[in-house]
Amino acid sequence: MEIETTLSTGKKNNELVQKTVYSILFSISFAHLLNDLIQAIIPSVYPILKQNYNLSFAQIGLITFAFQLTASIFQPFVGYYTDKHPKPFSQIYGMLFSLAGIISISFANNFYWILLSVMLIGTGSSIFHPESARISNLAAGGRRGLAQSIFQVGGNFGTALGPLLVALIVVPHSQVYILWFIIAATLGLGIISKIAFWYRDHLIHRQPKKVVFADFQRLSKSKVKWAIAILLIVIFSKFFYSASLSTYYTFYVMDKFHLSIKEAQYHMFIYLIAYAAGTILGGPLGDKIGRKYVIWLSVFGATPFALLLPYVNLFWTDVLMIIIGIIISSAFPAILVYAQELLPRKLGMISGLFYGFAFGMGALGSALLGTLADYTSIQYVYHVCSFLPLIGIICYFLPNLKKK
Repeated sequence: MEIETTLSTGKKNNELVQKTVYSILFSISFAHLLNDLIQAIIPSVYPILKQNYNLSFAQIGLITFAFQLTASIFQPFVGYYTDKHPKPFSQIYGMLFSLAGIISISFANNFYWILLSVMLIGTGSSIFHPESARISNLAAGGRRGLAQSIFQVGGNFGTALGPLLVALIVVPHSQVYILWFIIAATLGLGIISKIAFWYRDHLIHRQPKKVVFADFQRLSKSKVKWAIAILLIVIFSKFFYSASLSTYYTFYVMDKFHLSIKEAQYHMFIYLIAYAAGTILGGPLGDKIGRKYVIWLSVFGATPFALLLPYVNLFWTDVLMIIIGIIISSAFPAILVYAQELLPRKLGMISGLFYGFAFGMGALGSALLGTLADYTSIQYVYHVCSFLPLIGIICYFLPNLKKK
């Protein structure tokens, strides 16, 4: 009888590890949507803040830099710590930081108060992402690319909804209406709390020393380091270019096509929805054809469309932004899973490193491009950035990890 009980428990534990838990994947994806919806408030209210407090483009860049820096610098450390000491309820603390940031930015009336507000939201994000990426891996049941796409698409839809909701709620009224986004943070706290109990139970039943990606690749340490370096260069190209799109796109269409703030937010929404849609493709496609090819095509493949963007009218700007969004967004789920397969025993650290580096490149890009825009023009920035996807050709040198 005791032997039967042991076998039954072992089978149950193995199923817990192997089965794709879609309820958890969709829950963590929705939590990601709410987290990134809160983040998306920041660039969406830039035109309002710039107008209300007479901010320069350099100051706008510094606000993004402060947000992205706090959202990036802590992530590898959070991931490294939780690899050794998993914290199922840590995401709740992250959402509380974001909640505090929402309240703060609703009343911020000067540049330094705005900086503090976005840093609170950034800190919340840095706590949320590493553990969330681990949860999506644990719930994947072997379908890692699909799991990352489901997780990522939630965040990208949240980023897309941000400017739309700001256009509908905040722009017609005033800055203090940002307080309505407290609803998103409260809902997020409820969902994250339920996920935390599943995560805790998973950790209790998990077999010791279980490695999700063991035996997937046979690369030497030097080749692993080379592959990680290439991926970080690709992240630089992708997120430096994305910074020009996410931070300054509303200013670009307002300047070039003489749109109002509200009209510009709608065009931003079109791009962000396309970006979210592309994320759905990247993970499953990487599972089928190999992540190397998805990464290569999604970054380098955006080049001709990026080069055309500064020279077309408003209609074709929307068309090109949809194409660019779909192509370039398909890379990140494949990049993250590829990196996790390179270092299977350090899922939290590698997730934190890549999320952190991505946010960091967005921060650096926003700060430098804001200064460039002040000295030249916002349209000149888009001419310069159109060449960045060319760097994606370096993906040719990535080793192919797809199983034969």
